[in-house]
Amino acid sequence: MQIQDVFVRYGEDLRQAEEHMDRYLRSEVNLIPEVIHHLIGSGGKRFRPLLLLLSADLCGYRGDRRHPLAAVIEFIHTATLLHDDVIDNAKTRRGKTSANRIWGNAASVLVGDFLYSKSFKLMTDCGNLEIIKLLSATTNVMSEGEVFQLVKCGDVNITEQEYLTIVEKKTAVLIAAACAVGGMLGTAEGPRVDALSRYGRGVGMAFQITDDTLDYTAEEAAFGKAIGKDLEEGKLTLPLIFALANCKPEEREAAQKAIARRPLDETAVRGIFTLIRSHDGIGHALRRARNYVDDAKEALASFPDCEAKEALLAVADFVLERKT
Repeated sequence: MQIQDVFVRYGEDLRQAEEHMDRYLRSEVNLIPEVIHHLIGSGGKRFRPLLLLLSADLCGYRGDRRHPLAAVIEFIHTATLLHDDVIDNAKTRRGKTSANRIWGNAASVLVGDFLYSKSFKLMTDCGNLEIIKLLSATTNVMSEGEVFQLVKCGDVNITEQEYLTIVEKKTAVLIAAACAVGGMLGTAEGPRVDALSRYGRGVGMAFQITDDTLDYTAEEAAFGKAIGKDLEEGKLTLPLIFALANCKPEEREAAQKAIARRPLDETAVRGIFTLIRSHDGIGHALRRARNYVDDAKEALASFPDCEAKEALLAVADFVLERKT
């Protein structure tokens, strides 16, 4: 099964999740749906809701609660994007002007808060205390990840383990929770919920690592645009962290000086790109991502072969193959 087949097979479920999202975003304050639709309507593959739906199907659940909870997962994710763009002073998101640039930081933060509070209301409506506990703990860990990333912003001494901690807390934990919630809806026993969580963690880790690697693998024409976005925001990701840990002292010193300059010029970006290439930073990151995907797929071994399992395996492979 290919990723396109997955979206065709689960297209109706995703459409119903979208309908729930649209319904829950209605508000007497017009600014709220306006800001959220700007972001939610700008693209995104609904990766996290899809994983919840696939996991629920794997565990035999096709009931009504999966669509509202898929919306909850996407709302939590969208809230973090709104907050992230304020923290990063981002100019664009998914190829469009970011919400904070259009409506300001205050509106972006407050609408993000609205999404969080709406998510918790919907969780309560679902009536499953274990799901509420899991998603409450998940959002708490995600907040820790945000703060830790802020602490490490611009730190050229950040270690690979610290970077992976940020990835786990900011990204992987929500994807793991989406998969676990699918299992809980299907009343899967504890070990199988844990297995789905492990699958989601592996996919989430690989997803973010490959996403960060794309910042250094854009076409030549994108220099100064796609390439260097993370650097401009002070984020050191795995390709560069690995290169800095394995380069010569004089190379490290030159890179540190380049990273400290704001704004980054094309010469500085090219120099850092060359450093990463010469020390196989991209290859190292992609090997790390492959290991996480292998672990994710292994976590599904205890589940019987079926269409939902095949779809989850296809999603794991897609994470390594994507180019955008």
